[in-house]
Amino acid sequence: MAGQLILRKVDFFPRAGQAVAVADRYPQNVFAEHTHEFCELVLVWRGNGLHVLNDRPYRITRGDLFYIRAEDCHSYASVNDLVLQNIIYCPDRLTLNLDWAAHIPGLNGPAGAPHWRIGSTGMAQARQVIAQLEHESAKADPLANMMAETLFAQLVMTLKRHRFAADNLAATHSETLLDKLITALSGSLNRSFALEQFCEQEQCSERALRQQFRSQTGMTINHYLRQLRICHAQYLLQHSEQMIGEIAMQCGFEDSNYFSVVFSREVGMTPGQWRHRSRVAA
Repeated sequence: MAGQLILRKVDFFPRAGQAVAVADRYPQNVFAEHTHEFCELVLVWRGNGLHVLNDRPYRITRGDLFYIRAEDCHSYASVNDLVLQNIIYCPDRLTLNLDWAAHIPGLNGPAGAPHWRIGSTGMAQARQVIAQLEHESAKADPLANMMAETLFAQLVMTLKRHRFAADNLAATHSETLLDKLITALSGSLNRSFALEQFCEQEQCSERALRQQFRSQTGMTINHYLRQLRICHAQYLLQHSEQMIGEIAMQCGFEDSNYFSVVFSREVGMTPGQWRHRSRVAA
């Protein structure tokens, strides 16, 4: 695309030839659509925002993990106290004899599955490694690059060990209630979700869980689920030929008229208008 914003290596890596660096986003503000001269791992710590990756919208919050290739086009919008870290790296500068492509989705090919989730256990381990990596990547001594790359390899393995598909509730059996709840919501896009039943099953306080969710994500549980459904609807409207009523059903709305009302309120246009605009833009 003409005039596309491209993030350059020289602006983000402190030293020439450096393979890995950490770009903190405390907070991540609205950021225009862009590509890169490097790849990045994106790990969300708290808050929420709209992350649009290759024209697919994701409502992101605590625990969301993305593998971004250099050629991927993405942007951030509708952010609310969104805190994340970008671990940026240049595959051509990596020197360790490691099969990076086997552990980083889409590194040498199609995007595959760029979006994952990571629970509290994995986040705690990843945070420690990232802190060390950030410290090493800022140094200028002869071993700094190798130390940073070694820590990057440790981070890549840590994320691979702990990551799971966004709707894989079984993977969260040993994680916190908040991890289980977010994953259960992601798996409820096409059906109703009963928080009371979830809390009864997990033997927890509904009020305490609501408060914890809002504290960590900046949203109510209902708002988050609604945003997940709207994002899924936007994707289906752009990439499928299904009728709007069928899409409403797939996104958990039994009434297509109600779906249109909610969609218009959240997006600012009707589902039909959004479908037309997105396809013209493509």
